[in-house]
Amino acid sequence: MAATDPNKPTHPAPHLGDETIPGHMDGLVDTTVRGLPRSRHALEPGATAPTILGGFLGRHLAAIGTATHVPFRAVFADGSTYTNADALGAPPALTMTFKTTMAELRVIAFGHVGLLESYFDGSVDVDGNLALAFRAAMDARFDRNANKLVAIRNRWHEFRFSNKSIAQAKANARFHYALGERFYKLWLDRVGMMYTCAYWKEGTKTLEEAQVNKMDHVCRKVELKRGETFLDVGCGFGGLLFHAWEHYGALGTGINTTTEQVHELNEEIARRKLTDKIRVVDCDFREMPGQYDKLLSIGTLEHAGPDRLPQVVRAHADALKPGGLGVIHFIGHVGDFATEFYIRKHIFPGGWIPSLSQAIDWMERCGLEVLDVENLRRHYALTLDVWAERFDANWEAIHALDPARFDERFRRTWRTYLWSCAEMFRSKHSRTHLFQVTVSKGNVPADGYPMSRAFLYRQP
Repeated sequence: MAATDPNKPTHPAPHLGDETIPGHMDGLVDTTVRGLPRSRHALEPGATAPTILGGFLGRHLAAIGTATHVPFRAVFADGSTYTNADALGAPPALTMTFKTTMAELRVIAFGHVGLLESYFDGSVDVDGNLALAFRAAMDARFDRNANKLVAIRNRWHEFRFSNKSIAQAKANARFHYALGERFYKLWLDRVGMMYTCAYWKEGTKTLEEAQVNKMDHVCRKVELKRGETFLDVGCGFGGLLFHAWEHYGALGTGINTTTEQVHELNEEIARRKLTDKIRVVDCDFREMPGQYDKLLSIGTLEHAGPDRLPQVVRAHADALKPGGLGVIHFIGHVGDFATEFYIRKHIFPGGWIPSLSQAIDWMERCGLEVLDVENLRRHYALTLDVWAERFDANWEAIHALDPARFDERFRRTWRTYLWSCAEMFRSKHSRTHLFQVTVSKGNVPADGYPMSRAFLYRQP
């Protein structure tokens, strides 16, 4: 089924179990329980013996091979091979080929980051199901292995690309979000071009339905009403601003630090003749003007940075009128640890994921009462599955937009970003989740907010 057909289901409805195998992996993962051998460098029949380097790397891959039910094969630069497929009794779902000794050395030096960067530059090829490669690595917690060289690179990245200065924060945002509406339109939803986690409530069949669900979900959480003013922090292409006006009659102000998106959104506002209902402001999240009845911040805390989180949360609090309600929706860590380096280096420069406890601590310090916390981790896995499927299906059209910018390295880097994040949010070992925190500016009175979540699920 074509992932590009908006009138047909693009993903099965979500289930309550967080280890459901998604459709694109059906039949490729052995889900039976087996007593696998714990450590052996399994050579295929007729393969040459590995060199010392290939053997060292092979032992790392063998550790992954014994920890996962994903069958895979690896071919090293010296021609030797490793596979766990025979032990699993299934054909390999993917083959990873190391084309140079340098690629192998990079993995030994930098762990999973070295492997990914070798894939980006073409010195490692992956033939087959890329998503399952990440599933296998995460089954073995390969991404958890401490690496001092990567830690040094991560600290240097923070020094060089910190969001501390507003100018650098803007440059960081433009690196990712200024790729153009035509690029994002090819793989985001066709309803609001929402570039944030969708809401896959039971019965949801398409990404479009899921994104409408998300917009309604957050609007209901703040009890958005006709004539109220609200702030959309990180408004992107304006999908939530338009939805809130069309379905709730609310007057929206969008905040966006990516100038290119601001221009595109202003043109769309004018085209719809809504300049007296909706406006967008080009400014940093620390400079948001005015106060509003309600606030919806969908995916912005991740761009604060470790030393800017207090300022960004305080700016959110300052933007609410006393008694105002808000939803702060963000990717958050369970525990305090470093943000994945390859994402910061190649996808979101300056990006940093706070822990849930850090974020809530600063919300409370800034005078926000936390009314509710919802975890949508599994919903993000489903959202990313569809984004990745559509990105792959539309790659030729993406490449044609600008062959120099959207080249093979870009394709590999972004496929890695989309598929690996889908598997990260799906993984039973994941410590990176997606939270929606509902807050009030000051404590709500006894009758100031519903006493249960039932109001969220009533049919309008």
